[in-house]
Amino acid sequence: MAMRDEDLQARLAVLEARVRTLEDTEAIRNLKALYAAYCDDQYDPDGIAGLFTEDAVWESPTLGRFEGREAIRGFFQRASKIFTFAIHYSLNSQIEVKGERARAQWFLFMPCTVGEGNRAFWRAGIDREEYVRRDGRWFFQHKSSTPLMNTPFEVGWAKTRFV
Repeated sequence: MAMRDEDLQARLAVLEARVRTLEDTEAIRNLKALYAAYCDDQYDPDGIAGLFTEDAVWESPTLGRFEGREAIRGFFQRASKIFTFAIHYSLNSQIEVKGERARAQWFLFMPCTVGEGNRAFWRAGIDREEYVRRDGRWFFQHKSSTPLMNTPFEVGWAKTRFV
């Protein structure tokens, strides 16, 4: 039994939309991985800023709120003094793509060295992010972090979850 032309077209459209969503999801994973790589490379301010829209917001209750690409670049110009070493692990992503916009939630695990006092710390949090596609490329539109723990390495989170 041959498939009608309109049935075939409808199935192809559904398949095309599903493939596009998968490609967009993977592009957002790659965007997040590139963000982490720039952070772990002494907080490359130009690289990081280039991942955000001109009017983006980056915020953390412990580090501040920065509105606009230039403010975000300015913060990251100082970040390598705050954290002299860091490895950003972005885990358990939940990414939802809707056309030209997307949102995600990630768990962050970050062993790091805090510059003040040269102390090793365990940091963890939840990153909630919104993205927008511009000229075929995904960018961060809004990034907010909620801390789950910030504790000295030698103490551990069982004794002191936040310092």
